[in-house]
Amino acid sequence: MGAMGWVKLGELGWGKQAVRKGSGVQQLLDPCAPPPAQCDPGQATKYLYELLYNDPIKIILMPGCSSVSTLVAEAARMWNLIVLSYGSSSPALSNRQRFPTFFRTHPSATLHNPTRVQLFKKWGWTKIATIQQTTEVFTSTLDDLDQRVKEAGLEITFRQSFFSDPAAPVRNLKRQDARIIVGLFYETEARKVFCEVYKEKLYGKKYVWFLIGWYADNWFRIKDPAINCTEAEMAEAVEGHVTTEIVMLNPENTRSISNMTSQEFIEKLQKRLGKNPEETGGFQEAPLAYDAIWALALALNKTSAELVKKGLRLEDFNYNNKNITDEIYRALNSSAFEGVSGHVVFDASGSRMAWTLIEQLQGGVYKKIGYYDSTKDNLSWYNNDKWIGGAPPADYTKVITTFRFLSQKLFISVSVLASLGILLAIICLAFNIYNGHVRYIQNSQPYLNNMTAVGCTLALAAVFPLGLDGYHIGPGLFPFVCQARLWLLGLGFSLAYGSMFTKIWWVHTVFTKKEEKKEKRKQTLEPWKLYATVGLLVGLDVVTLIIWQIVDPLHRTIEEFTKEEPKTDTDVSILPQLEHCSSTKMNTWLGIFYGFKGLLLLLGIFLAYETKSVSTEKINDHRAVGMAIYNVAVLCLITAPVTMILSSQQDAAFAFASLAVVFSSYITLVVLFVPKMRRLITRGEWQSEQQDTMKTGSSTNNNEEEKSRLLEKENRELEKIIAEKEERVSELRQQLQDRQQLRSRRRSSNPSREADNHFAPGLGAAPAPAPFYQPSLPLVRCLVSEQADKLGRGNCDGSRVHLLYK
Repeated sequence: MGAMGWVKLGELGWGKQAVRKGSGVQQLLDPCAPPPAQCDPGQATKYLYELLYNDPIKIILMPGCSSVSTLVAEAARMWNLIVLSYGSSSPALSNRQRFPTFFRTHPSATLHNPTRVQLFKKWGWTKIATIQQTTEVFTSTLDDLDQRVKEAGLEITFRQSFFSDPAAPVRNLKRQDARIIVGLFYETEARKVFCEVYKEKLYGKKYVWFLIGWYADNWFRIKDPAINCTEAEMAEAVEGHVTTEIVMLNPENTRSISNMTSQEFIEKLQKRLGKNPEETGGFQEAPLAYDAIWALALALNKTSAELVKKGLRLEDFNYNNKNITDEIYRALNSSAFEGVSGHVVFDASGSRMAWTLIEQLQGGVYKKIGYYDSTKDNLSWYNNDKWIGGAPPADYTKVITTFRFLSQKLFISVSVLASLGILLAIICLAFNIYNGHVRYIQNSQPYLNNMTAVGCTLALAAVFPLGLDGYHIGPGLFPFVCQARLWLLGLGFSLAYGSMFTKIWWVHTVFTKKEEKKEKRKQTLEPWKLYATVGLLVGLDVVTLIIWQIVDPLHRTIEEFTKEEPKTDTDVSILPQLEHCSSTKMNTWLGIFYGFKGLLLLLGIFLAYETKSVSTEKINDHRAVGMAIYNVAVLCLITAPVTMILSSQQDAAFAFASLAVVFSSYITLVVLFVPKMRRLITRGEWQSEQQDTMKTGSSTNNNEEEKSRLLEKENRELEKIIAEKEERVSELRQQLQDRQQLRSRRRSSNPSREADNHFAPGLGAAPAPAPFYQPSLPLVRCLVSEQADKLGRGNCDGSRVHLLYK
């Protein structure tokens, strides 16, 4: 190397001072140096000023860790001092404006990041989580990593940090389902982190941790009073984690500038230490410190040679001499040699360029699994990585979206029932139309019954779109299915229930009024009024549905449920989803719809109850209508709220809604039409009155029997009326006798007034009582004639009255 005189090397960070003299590096660490400063910036500041203000003059300062290097390097330019660090990795130290005279043989911590990104790509991970200790070196490293993963198309999804207690951040990582986790913290904090990792079970085949590789090899086995985890628990928690570290020891067996191989250097260092090197802090950085001394020695030799040309010496250096500082800077900046840590060269920011070593903890021992050269983007891989689950885990829990479809067995079963119901409705409609000329059918308002059959058909047809979901149709057709459900159910209900409600409403209106208005009601009733009422109910539904469809149309919405984890795959979770028909203001529209229908149902129940004892020939099936209204109302009032509650359970909701529609339709059709069919079949009342005159045999006999029954019914009504009139006649006769007796007494006392007697002939002073019934009397004839309209004007005679008493 050549003589270079006395050169003082003040080493901060570890609180040591090394002195080199002569032609070789004789001593790295001075045993008489002060005690270690433990990377304490405050202690470093104290030692810095002690070195600067005590002889001899220092030429170069050599701090160790990043926190000390930051303070020293920023202050050194005030004394024109070069700073050379062997253990500083903070990316912030690469700032030449802030640290103009700083060099380091330890590469920047950002050199780990290209390696990490390369590994993320190799194992197919795109979502990364991080946890860091809140110090500048780790914060700046993480900022650089964030930028690099974005450039690579990856993402840091969760960032957690802590100052002294990592418990809460570790819990947050568990809660956020972090899988690939980069940890940036010092060794002492690493033990705290992994003790919490063990407690939270954030390890195993589902997780991969990336740590810094410059910890001691047995860092997780060292007893630490700051944690309450055993050595076995710590070993279990850290198993399988990956470390990235700058290559600090040349992996090739080549001789360095000191004429030693890397292995020879390690052997000499271990012999000098005299104890287990794994328990020596900074052991892995020793080759970097050794090469830093060689870089300094070579730079000073080169500087000395250059100063001789200018007539200067290194001994002429002082804190105001910037020229000598510039020469040393140029010499260091151009350094290039083979050291025990590998090829030593500095980049423009004064940082060492080096390879990255990739290791994995396998069975409690770190195994080399590859190297990465970021300058050439070259990954050397040994293919000896091992995983607890047999393969690299997924970077996140893959969520598989699955739709909950309606049970097809249930859908088919209900569809068969609905189809049979539609067939029954068609048969009932055809029966009613074919026999519309029969008086018994005519007296049941057949057109309203036809509307009921059509309404039941529409309601039953709504069962099919109710059961259609993503299993049968795509998302594009779903809105049309939603509209079909709404329109079929709405119009089916309005037609079926509206026609029955109209019947029962008319019966209640007529037969619950006062006696004197009843006949007027019968005379003014016209069928078109009944049809208009049904049309009004249907029209209200149509208008409401059109406004709903235009203003706030139904569309497909997705309801998500709690994620489910399958038993076979721990890296997959199932997200169940369910399709619904909904709109923006669904609750408002349902409130309007259900409110109106609910009031109509309640009113129908009331009217059916009020008219249960009424008998009328105008609507001869109103009792059956009342029974159908009871069933429909009860089913609807129960099913509507239940289906809203069970909307998240597709099978139960469909079963309740569809079966309510099916049963109410079946009940309505059976109650209204089956009795009519049975009557016409058993009594043979299939023909009209005009056709009866052309038939003989049994048809004529059946017609005569019907007429006889009608006459007997009219006879009973007339008997009741005549009995009332006869009672009135008796009262009038009694009054007439009393008046005759009074007048007889007056004549006997005043004979002159007999001439003024105006009584009818045949009535004596003491007339005998008249017979109870004399058809020849005008009064009785008149009373009987009041009922003549029912039997015909030609029948108002005495012979007709005698017929009433057969």
